[in-house]
Amino acid sequence: MVTGTPDSGQSDSALRLTAWLHGHVQGVGMRWWVRARALEHGLSGWARNTEDGRVEVVAEGAEEQLHRFIALLRDPQMDRPGRVVSVTERWMPAQGDLSSFHER
Repeated sequence: MVTGTPDSGQSDSALRLTAWLHGHVQGVGMRWWVRARALEHGLSGWARNTEDGRVEVVAEGAEEQLHRFIALLRDPQMDRPGRVVSVTERWMPAQGDLSSFHER
C-alpha cells in the first residue's frame, strides 16, 4: 500500500518516508540491518519495534536515495534478517529534524 507517493519529477528534493515492515521482523536484527542500509544511502532517521510486531522506519533524504532504500526493504530476494511479508509506506515533505540514523 502506498499513500502520497511523491512526484517523480523532482529527484533531488528532500522527502520523508515512513515505512512499516510486516512479518517476522522483531528480535532478528532487522532494525540494525535497516540502519546499515539507510546509512549506506546517506539517509537520516530511525527504526523501532512497534507493540503490534512491526518495525517502523522513518527516513529522510534525497528522493532517489529513498526510492532505492524502499526497494531494498521490499525486495523478497534481499539477504536480510527475518522475513518481510509486506511494507506499508507514507511519503511527506522532509521536516529536517533528523540527524544520522539510529535504532530506537
